[in-house]
Amino acid sequence: MLILTLTPSFAASQPSILMLGDSLTQGYGLLEQDGLVPQLRDWLNKNDIQTRVVNAGVSGDTTAGGLERFEWSLTPDIGAVVVALGSNDMLRGIDPDTTRDNLDGILKIAQSHNLRIMVVGVLAPLNYGPEYKNTFDAVFPDLAQKYSALYVKSFFTPFLSENSDISAMKDKMQSDGMHPNELGVAQIVNYIGPKVAQLIAEIPARDK
Repeated sequence: MLILTLTPSFAASQPSILMLGDSLTQGYGLLEQDGLVPQLRDWLNKNDIQTRVVNAGVSGDTTAGGLERFEWSLTPDIGAVVVALGSNDMLRGIDPDTTRDNLDGILKIAQSHNLRIMVVGVLAPLNYGPEYKNTFDAVFPDLAQKYSALYVKSFFTPFLSENSDISAMKDKMQSDGMHPNELGVAQIVNYIGPKVAQLIAEIPARDK
C-alpha cells in the first residue's frame, strides 16, 4: 500500500482520501509516478486542492477481498473513500448478488465512519449474456443511490465516449489490453479529478 508522506501538521488538519481498488488503482505495470493515485495527487495539487491520498489498491482484488481489508485500512484522518472494485468479480463471473453484498458491506462500514463516498462502476461485457450484464452493471448505481454516494459510471467512460470501438483505445492501453498506460491514466484522472474535488468539498470540516 502506498501512503503519501506529509508533515504532521498537514496530516492533522487536512482530510485524507482512501482509494480502495484493484490493479488499476494500485498502478499495475506502470512506474510509480505514472499510476492513478500519483497522477490524481498531482491533478489535485495543480488545482490547489490539498489532501492526502492513500493508495489502497491491490492487484487482483475482488469485492470480497476489499471488504475483508477495508476497515483496518481506515485511519482517523480518512474523510472519504473512493470504492473502485468489481472488475475482478466480473472477470471471474462471480454472481452479481455476491458482488452487491460485498460492496454493500464496504459502503455500510464507510457510512458508519461518516465518510463521504464515491462509487466507481464496472461495466460487464456481453460474454456472460445480457442478463448477467444488466444485473451486474446495475449493482453500482443502485448502491451509490442507497448510500447517497457520488457515482462514476466507469473509469473508462472518457475512452468509450470518444469511440465505442475498443481498438481505438490501443494507444491508451498496456500490451495486455486490460490496463491503461500512463496516457490512459492521465485521461482517467482528467475525467474523475473534478468529481474527486467535489467529494473532498463534501467532507465536513475538522478542528485543527
